[in-house]
Amino acid sequence: MKIKQEAFEDTSLWEEVPEQISDSEVLVFLQNREIDWRYVETIKKRTDFNDDVIGDWLNVSPKTFRSYRQTDNKFKANLQEHILLLLALIKRGIQLFGNTKGFDQWLNTQNFFFDNHRPVLYLTTVSGIRFVNDRLTALEFGDNV
Repeated sequence: MKIKQEAFEDTSLWEEVPEQISDSEVLVFLQNREIDWRYVETIKKRTDFNDDVIGDWLNVSPKTFRSYRQTDNKFKANLQEHILLLLALIKRGIQLFGNTKGFDQWLNTQNFFFDNHRPVLYLTTVSGIRFVNDRLTALEFGDNV
């Protein structure tokens, strides 16, 4: 019974996060909802990235990352924003590439538009997430990225 509830929560969280989200929409979203561990679990379920990678993106140590999972610790506002933007980016990337594997492969491949770095390295900051999202927009409309 509990597994079905978790699957439902994952789907409902996934559905409520838009693929494109403006700064004002981020503020309203965060004002009306609290981003908690379930959102991180949704990222994990929708991608092949593990705790260490996601913890690196969020700039938290493995110990801190584990403590968020094991307790009712609440994420700070900046961490909630980071998680929300990551989830929106992942949702958009999966939609654009058609599946998780294609998007993960693009994130992990060196790219000219990222100074020959892998786009995944830019996910540690909000501005980096926005930059990756801008490159997805360029890709969607025909730029070679």
